Amino acid sequence: MRILFDSKQALYKTPFGCLNPGQACQLHIHIPAQVEATRVTCILNYDGGSNAQNIALTLESRKGAYEIFGGSFSIPQPGLYFYYFLIDTPDGSFRLFKQGDDTNMEAGDLWQLSCVPADFHTPDWAKGATYYQVFPDRFHKAGECDLTGKLEPYTVHASWNEEVDWRPTPEGKVLNNDFYGGNFKGITEKLDYIASLGTTILYLNPISKSFSSHRYDTGDYKTPDPMLGTEADFAELCREAHKRGIRVILDGVYSHTGSNSLYFNREGAFDSCGAYNSQQSPYAGWFRFYHWPDSYNSWWNFDTLPTVNKMDPTFLDYIITGEDSVVAHWMKLGADGFRLDVADELPDEFIQLLRKRIKQINPDALLLGEVWEDASNKCAYGKRRTYFTAGELDCVMNYPFRTAIIEYVRGHDTGKGLKDTVMSIVENYPPEVVQCNMNLLGTHDTPRILTALVDDFDGSREEKAKRHLSRNQFDVAFDRLLTASLLQYTLPGSPSLYYGDEACMEGYKDPFNRRPYPWGREDPEFLNHFKRLGRLRREHEAFRLGDIHFFKAADKHIGFTRSYGGKTFRVYCNRSGDAWEIPSGKPVLGYNLQIVAPDWLTIGPRGYCITED
Repeated sequence: MRILFDSKQALYKTPFGCLNPGQACQLHIHIPAQVEATRVTCILNYDGGSNAQNIALTLESRKGAYEIFGGSFSIPQPGLYFYYFLIDTPDGSFRLFKQGDDTNMEAGDLWQLSCVPADFHTPDWAKGATYYQVFPDRFHKAGECDLTGKLEPYTVHASWNEEVDWRPTPEGKVLNNDFYGGNFKGITEKLDYIASLGTTILYLNPISKSFSSHRYDTGDYKTPDPMLGTEADFAELCREAHKRGIRVILDGVYSHTGSNSLYFNREGAFDSCGAYNSQQSPYAGWFRFYHWPDSYNSWWNFDTLPTVNKMDPTFLDYIITGEDSVVAHWMKLGADGFRLDVADELPDEFIQLLRKRIKQINPDALLLGEVWEDASNKCAYGKRRTYFTAGELDCVMNYPFRTAIIEYVRGHDTGKGLKDTVMSIVENYPPEVVQCNMNLLGTHDTPRILTALVDDFDGSREEKAKRHLSRNQFDVAFDRLLTASLLQYTLPGSPSLYYGDEACMEGYKDPFNRRPYPWGREDPEFLNHFKRLGRLRREHEAFRLGDIHFFKAADKHIGFTRSYGGKTFRVYCNRSGDAWEIPSGKPVLGYNLQIVAPDWLTIGPRGYCITED
């Protein structure tokens, strides 16, 4: 017989998940009577190893062959904690650690417990939202823009449907300086389409004046890229989006600038004294030179991306604290928040200052972080991050869900891995963060989801440019994406649709995942599928705000409930090769579904169903 303790079940721990300072927590552990436990202690350690508390659990009752030991405690201040149990018996003592493979914590097989600030809250409008991510140059072009001041050299494709430039220069450099002319007016023109997908948050990749088409090499933080349009065009986009109930968030790229920038000015394109031009530059303190001017710290050793000293006072003033700081500048024009690029490379103190400032400007502003792992226990550059325990980020990009969904629909997971990942995130993150998390399947940093579901090819850029899904691969990927997107839209959090995924675009990583949107060539069946999913979330609060409970996660079957406001929905996914009979309930949405009796439905192989109790 095994000792029983599951931190995810109320039978063993209440409340579920994170705590606030001073909040009581009840623990119960079930120990076989044959163990003859004489004393049970929960050892709760503050992150870093110091003992925070030794919690005595006393014998409270007996149930069958088990003795149930229980106790309560509270934590006085926010922080990350880990715990295990020490069990004394007549024959000696032993420690009980977390069992199984449902943890990715670097601290080892300990149970995790986060204590988060009681006054931490996320914007109500972001809870259970639906994101639509736009790569601005490749979405839609309307009219013309004044290209005066556009950083050179650059090329503009003669046709919207031309292939992206993937060939390096003769020197082997990848410049990313080919443009299609997508602009603010083009996005504004397509807002009704964006809204038809159920979108409530429009996330734009960088829009500031920059050399590259991806614009992560910022040239001037406060000036929109001329090819996108003017500040007035951006403000109009925000106004029109707000009329449709859509908030606009921008990419905040504050870990580095471009070498071709107002601040560094290596290429001499700006009428400014950059840090590369003079050691007396007003921006000299922003950058770290090993040997001025040609040897300096740069992001991942790309010399076109000099890394910034984030805590330099003049940089903080320029980006955050100044009267017309970068964040204030764009929020005054209509932005509703920011997605922090490479949040792991921004000091916690920087994020705290940024959060404080944007909340002063607009208490309902959203701060989203790019974190690829479990952000609750993330270590970066030798330091445990305090994204939640210090109340820094409202939410993060939920890459763990993406990985788990892909593994499940590709048949690499029977369902247990998906359940474990989902419940680990739900347990480790504050509930208000979970609701706002950006649940993605594809982004500008990943292969197109249609490709990722069937093809792991990682050859040369030339090979990738020529390689496309076969008819059979497309059919398999299409089938898998139906289930993957259903999970994306029904699991806790806020689904994010990367522009064009709803149109069945394919492609490997950059630049092939950044092709222009195929207007007029969308797959109507799949486009309607995403519109239905958008309506599902808009019409039923349970999928935006509800609790989740798994009742099946094995044999390639997934089953869970989402409950809120007295309503409960059941989600079933069948990735097996056999039919799955389920109680009928009231069907809400289904694929490969058959009614076999008044009280029973059959979900065929690779089918799914949502029912309402």
